[in-house]
Amino acid sequence: MNVSEFYFDLPQELIAQDPLEDRSSSRLLVLDKDTGSIEHRGFRDLLSYLRKGDCLVINDTKVIPARLYGVKEDTEAKIEVLLLKRKGKDVWETLVKPGKKAKPGTVISFGDGLLKGVVTDIVEEGNRLIQFTYEGIFEEILDKLGQMPLPPYITHQLKDKNRYQTVYAKHDGSAAAPTAGLHFTKELLKEIENMGVEIARVTLHVGLGTFRPVKVENILDHHMHSEFYMVEEEEAEKINRAKRAGGRIICVGTTSCRTLESAAGEDGVLRAGSGWTDIFIYPGYEFKILDCLVTNFHLPESTLVMLVSALAGREHVLNAYEEAIKERYRFFSFGDAMLVL
Repeated sequence: MNVSEFYFDLPQELIAQDPLEDRSSSRLLVLDKDTGSIEHRGFRDLLSYLRKGDCLVINDTKVIPARLYGVKEDTEAKIEVLLLKRKGKDVWETLVKPGKKAKPGTVISFGDGLLKGVVTDIVEEGNRLIQFTYEGIFEEILDKLGQMPLPPYITHQLKDKNRYQTVYAKHDGSAAAPTAGLHFTKELLKEIENMGVEIARVTLHVGLGTFRPVKVENILDHHMHSEFYMVEEEEAEKINRAKRAGGRIICVGTTSCRTLESAAGEDGVLRAGSGWTDIFIYPGYEFKILDCLVTNFHLPESTLVMLVSALAGREHVLNAYEEAIKERYRFFSFGDAMLVL
């Protein structure tokens, strides 16, 4: 299967640069995965597609202000560090720019020495392991010095960093937001619960791999980056109970989908637990537990478009994207949404 089969031409002006004032006022393209038929709605109309007994699965990861700007202690050269994965108490795998200035032993100072880091090793893809030292609480220092790691295609400054955070974000650890969840307000979630729809929370800490393009021609040669996930016993039971009773499992975002498909057995039963997943879902994949998906509009030739195509069929998805472009939907993180039923 060739990566070019998932290409579409996207006008730059359709890449949303700013979030809407009201989270839930975005548009919603509804795609029937069996027939390919399309409806154009507003995001709040999601309520009319949900049924009592369904289970809506959300990813409650919290984006950390993972982008740090510092200087090399010996030369005062500027260095940018993006935290990717916590590897130990104060050890992080990071992406450093410019990398050539960050050899093992390099000391980097942030915030006039409020936080210091020593490069201890160079690992896969040139990422650096950095050991941090500080006084106080790391998360508080990060909140003071760090910036939200917005995707590279967003060039505007974010006025309120909470807008790159879901209203239900709980567990610190992501380098990127699970963006399909950005459309929900607390009020909308309450309305959904009041309908008799169960809301289950899972956690997957989104890594930088979510932005990485597929650089191989044959998608089977693509290597997915691993991401940490957690499924609590109580949440697994909510999902399994809904499935047993004939309700639909509706994932909010590709990250919730990947969590469930990683933690479910071949029997379609979700297992509680935690671990690392590098699951790659592309056409031909047989879903074990997911029925429907709420998602945003993704980059051409990305693993995310491939995942949606696995659920709804490549031709249906590319046709829906073509329709979305024609109708001037907003794309990517701060863009509009799609419901695949």
